[in-house]
Amino acid sequence: MKKIFQTSIAILSVILVLSACSGQKNTVSSNVSRGKFVGTWTLNNVSYDGLVQNAVQNVFDQAPPEAFAGSTWKLTNSGNGVYTLSNGTSQTIFWSVYNGGSTGTQFQFKKLYQGDKAKNVAEGYRLDIAGNDGSTMTLKSPVAIGSGGTGYIIYSFTKSN
Repeated sequence: MKKIFQTSIAILSVILVLSACSGQKNTVSSNVSRGKFVGTWTLNNVSYDGLVQNAVQNVFDQAPPEAFAGSTWKLTNSGNGVYTLSNGTSQTIFWSVYNGGSTGTQFQFKKLYQGDKAKNVAEGYRLDIAGNDGSTMTLKSPVAIGSGGTGYIIYSFTKSN
């Protein structure tokens, strides 16, 4: 009986040591409070990481990335929102924060058209949250490139109110 007890203690000790030595999981961003997104945001800059400018011709099935520079995004606490491009084109959206992404926390939205209900719209967009301190926000849209690589379109916002 004493030998079984000693063997069990030895095995548990080895398991404890091995689990203590395992690496930590890294995520791009930690969970971000939904409240930090509520308000009116201005998209000040669109930049690229790992992509050549003009490599992406269309984002959000609407316009080139540069057309979104200067746009205004109004996000309410209920999840309703609207973005307005600098040329006056507006799009109603339903947005939320997704905490289950493989790349970390993500901002997601669905485009809504006249008569649509968000629960009935299956298609949408997810952007990685690079940062949001409540007054500035950076979102990154991954773009597949070459042989398994990923580039990013980076959207930099400032809060207007």
